[in-house]
Amino acid sequence: MQKINHYIDGINFEGNSGKTSDVYNPATGEVSAKVCLANSNETKKAIDVAAKAFQGWASTPPLQRARILFKFKELIEKYADDLTMIIVQEHGKVYEDAKGSLTRGLEVVEFACGIPHLLKGEFTENVGRDVDSWSVRQPLGVCAGITPFNFPAMVPMWMFPIAIACGNTFILKPSEKVPSCSMMLADLLTKAGLPKGVLNVVNGGKEVVDTLIESKSVNAISFVGSTPVAKYIYENSAKHEKRVQALGGAKNHCVVMPDADLNQAINGLMGAAYGSAGERCMAQSVAVAVGGVADKLVEGLKKKVEELKIGPGTDKNIEMGPLITKEHLKKVKDYVEVGKKEGAKLIVDGSEIKLQGYEKGFFMGGCLFDHVKTNMKIYNEEIFGPVLSIVRVKDFEEAIKIINNHEYGNGVSIFTRDGDAARSFSSRIKVGMVGINIPIPVPMAFHSFGGWKRSLFGDHHMHGMEGIRFYTKLKTITSRWPTGIKDNNNFTMPTMK
Repeated sequence: MQKINHYIDGINFEGNSGKTSDVYNPATGEVSAKVCLANSNETKKAIDVAAKAFQGWASTPPLQRARILFKFKELIEKYADDLTMIIVQEHGKVYEDAKGSLTRGLEVVEFACGIPHLLKGEFTENVGRDVDSWSVRQPLGVCAGITPFNFPAMVPMWMFPIAIACGNTFILKPSEKVPSCSMMLADLLTKAGLPKGVLNVVNGGKEVVDTLIESKSVNAISFVGSTPVAKYIYENSAKHEKRVQALGGAKNHCVVMPDADLNQAINGLMGAAYGSAGERCMAQSVAVAVGGVADKLVEGLKKKVEELKIGPGTDKNIEMGPLITKEHLKKVKDYVEVGKKEGAKLIVDGSEIKLQGYEKGFFMGGCLFDHVKTNMKIYNEEIFGPVLSIVRVKDFEEAIKIINNHEYGNGVSIFTRDGDAARSFSSRIKVGMVGINIPIPVPMAFHSFGGWKRSLFGDHHMHGMEGIRFYTKLKTITSRWPTGIKDNNNFTMPTMK
């Protein structure tokens, strides 16, 4: 059976903890590999390696760093199919969705290739008489990234390309459920010319995380995952005086106005709610039906949910693959049962689907609830599965109110033909990312990704200029030079001029 190790100091490193975890193929339910889990000592080795590599890498001109990233981009494009298949096999995404997520990560690499321009500071001549002032952005040192299972390529590439472009060294701790993609990306970066020790991959669990948090040599931590863990990382990183960005959970709403293009809204909701089996922090898991649009919306969704093509991600005709683990499958099914007990109307129940030839796979069909109330558990909590809830509201103002009252504020969308409604919505809504007739409003790499409220702990969003600011320290220099040899000797008493 394949054994997945760590990647430290430019080489495959097994370690000696003796601990491993099973890596599954979610479509078959079979164990596909064993991943080594690092202990504290092995994590400290990676930190020491990264700290040692920092000085040389920080002094490398940004243009040279950019050239390595350009080469890395070429290698990702060359091995895109291999990386995509790794995502399909370990996460379960359908092929095109997996490829799309890789592309969104690649776009951050492309953005980071512009680092010579992005790191340019500001200069002011004569802030005082013969005094100049300028600012520069300098790297932090060793940075760490802790990433979730649902995007094995994209989320790591939200972090390390910008971090290393800025002159930092980096330790990546991917989800132990999907370790292979990160290992391949690290290897490709080495092939692109990245010096040893600049990027390291350490597989493991809480022991690794706590070691990174407690280490005085680690200066910043980036995290994407659930809100309880995000809060834990934020609070404990702050105690150890680290810079931190911790992206948490979500309960994204999609408002459908009475004047909306209903077909556009339904098609958008299908992809946003059931794409990647709902295992996205930007999944639209609540449709807010305004006024009299609800019945037609439910009717249109019901038909499409029932017709969802479900199967292994290797089949390019499939629309939705399996969930990540048997345990997570059970958790999502339990939410469906809770929803029924709470009084929501289950319009489509896909929880007991069985696929011939894939009986042991972690498959579930799409579920659609109607008449969901804001006091229900299925409304308030992040399910992270293919479950869409319809909430009926009487008007636009009620839609605004329930969204703003929710503890999460990651992403939101509105479908409408009314520019006034759209403008008012985007201005008043307390959510970090807003889509207008766009179901999944994920910003491009040169903008920044992040939510509000309990969807983000920390001050900086990811990638774009926010990413540059997070991975650098601002230094401002004010300078005056004494009179030099260009002036003749002056023997008179100096006075204020």
